[in-house]
Amino acid sequence: MKSLLKPLSLLLALGLPLSAQAHKSWFLPSSTVLSEVGHYVTVDAAVSNDLFYFDHNPVRLDSLAIIAPDGSRLTPENVATGHYRSTFDVPLPQVGTYKIVNASSGMFASWKDDSGQTKRWRGSAEAFKKEVPAKARDLQVTLADNRLETFVTVGKPSSEVLAPTGSGLELVPVTHPNDLVAGETASFKLLLDGQPAAGLKVSVVPGGTRYRDQQDEITATTGADGAFAITWPQAGMYWLNAAIGGGRMGGPGGEAGEDAPPAAKAPKAKKNDGEAPVPRRASYTATLEVLP
Repeated sequence: MKSLLKPLSLLLALGLPLSAQAHKSWFLPSSTVLSEVGHYVTVDAAVSNDLFYFDHNPVRLDSLAIIAPDGSRLTPENVATGHYRSTFDVPLPQVGTYKIVNASSGMFASWKDDSGQTKRWRGSAEAFKKEVPAKARDLQVTLADNRLETFVTVGKPSSEVLAPTGSGLELVPVTHPNDLVAGETASFKLLLDGQPAAGLKVSVVPGGTRYRDQQDEITATTGADGAFAITWPQAGMYWLNAAIGGGRMGGPGGEAGEDAPPAAKAPKAKKNDGEAPVPRRASYTATLEVLP
């Protein structure tokens, strides 16, 4: 049993997808559009069966960043993690758009020691070179990136915080993420390490799944330029998700479906210290509010 629990805990630590019935990770801001500075937004962060209800685990906030419209980093207030959710307050001192993001990147490795026992390791790419034997027997390595986001705008929307970092799987809004309206179509792009993520399945699920029999999932597939479009059927909070690295839809990062195009199943892998390619997994999740 212990041998199963350890790799499971590693997957949860990075928010990696597990199965079609696995839980979903999400942020839930109390508001996404405000008219004046000086107010706060409270954000809940959880991993749950139902959107957006606390019924499983909290999201760990070790990598939380709040990016103000001018690019500066803000300190979250009243940060707390309970049994089912984490929560924090976001000060809003500037006019413009804020990005709230919890992003993690790391490597997983497993190998067999001289006695034949399986060893497992998780850490940074730099630590990998120092801590994992270079010629370990049956060495298997995976590079994993996970990004969870939401956006808040005070007064006039701005675009500075929407620029991609060039690392992992990222959403580049063509339509501003705080200018989404029921009945209208919004356009976005997905990038992997700054390059278009083509042929990738995107899943969008409205909140309130506890009170309906169906997920009411909306799906789209990115084009050669990473672009896709979503038409919002009604107002409310939506969970948007895409991932690269195989598996099924529906995990905390949701994964590319078994019928996903090859680009979604097996992206170009990074290399470790110029040697063999390292298998890659990456997921992106955002909570977006659609207004009436």
